[in-house]
Amino acid sequence: MTESTDQKLSKDASSLSFKNTEVAFSSKSDSDLKKAKFLFKMLANKPMMVLGKYATNAVLALHLPVKGLIKATIFNQFCGGESIPECADTTKVLDQYGIGTILDYSVEGKDSEADFKAAFEELIRTVQTASGNEHIPFCVFKISGLESNSLLEKASLKKELSPNEKASFEKLKERVNHLCKLAHEANTPILIDAEESWIQPAIDDLAMEMIAKYNGEKPIVYNTLQMYRHDRLAHLKEAHEICKQKGVIYAIKVVRGAYMEKERERANERGYPSPIQPDKVSTDRDFDLAISYALDHIETIGLCCGTHNENSSMALAQEMVKRGIPISHPHIYFAQLYGMSDHISFNLSHAGYNVAKYVPYGPIKEVMPYLIRRAEENTSVAGQTGRELNLIISELKRRKLE
Repeated sequence: MTESTDQKLSKDASSLSFKNTEVAFSSKSDSDLKKAKFLFKMLANKPMMVLGKYATNAVLALHLPVKGLIKATIFNQFCGGESIPECADTTKVLDQYGIGTILDYSVEGKDSEADFKAAFEELIRTVQTASGNEHIPFCVFKISGLESNSLLEKASLKKELSPNEKASFEKLKERVNHLCKLAHEANTPILIDAEESWIQPAIDDLAMEMIAKYNGEKPIVYNTLQMYRHDRLAHLKEAHEICKQKGVIYAIKVVRGAYMEKERERANERGYPSPIQPDKVSTDRDFDLAISYALDHIETIGLCCGTHNENSSMALAQEMVKRGIPISHPHIYFAQLYGMSDHISFNLSHAGYNVAKYVPYGPIKEVMPYLIRRAEENTSVAGQTGRELNLIISELKRRKLE
């Protein structure tokens, strides 16, 4: 009697380990690993990182010829290319290891109609590229890339908009709808990123409108919940109930969050209660409860678990097996950023789980804010750089190169 695919995958899942560096770095050449070791050693040096941040911004502003150096180091580690065609090689490599690509246009901080239009047109290209491409399981966009934060904040506060503001907001809704409609027609889910709490209500409203419109048969439009906010677990349950009443599938990407320091500073300056959890334990608790709630209702919820946390990733992987949920269930995906946590992504994929990598792209000068944030994250998140560096060193030793 032969084993079924699900039985075989369950056995693979039971031996899942994030310590397997041979699998984790199977896509990396010896040269790639040595470059990564050098980069993460640099990222571990906080004073050098602070100096590098200001020096990089200065030389780019002065148009000095450093683009090649940046591209060969930090850009290649965390980005797929400067354009969609340049990302093709990255997509191809990830696909060889069963990992999907999420093309993430990472140009930030723009605030003119011309910039919004350019971003919209680029996002259309990402959806068109994903259409019919099984190696690109999701598209993604930030609503703030299509409209000003000031208007999103005003809409979030439910303030009366001027005629010009109403026209701008209608144009935003048309653009968001166009992207979601294209994703629906392409049968490719699209993720709407979470942003700062003062503009999130408008984003939530737009996301729910799109979910109600396009998630009738399968999860297509996903909203993102940052669980370091103390109100997100209640929001998840309320939104899910609304979707059930409408007969549509609720879909979410669950993350811990990315704006904590900024949120606390603003709340303190303006004298309102912080939307942030009192401590990390509370964030972890709500993250786990959100994942558990999604699994409890997995036939009516689409879940993308976006985390670099080993414990959270392992807990979800094991809980799926424990509950008898097929580990390749189409409603469940794991996601990590390109250039980080390969020991999680590649080992999960190797065991048969659905995994995708966010692959940022864009002109080098334009994605520098993103790259600086990644560098700062690796120096500030407890143990992040050390973990990446130690894993790389372990694999170099296994290859007898260290």
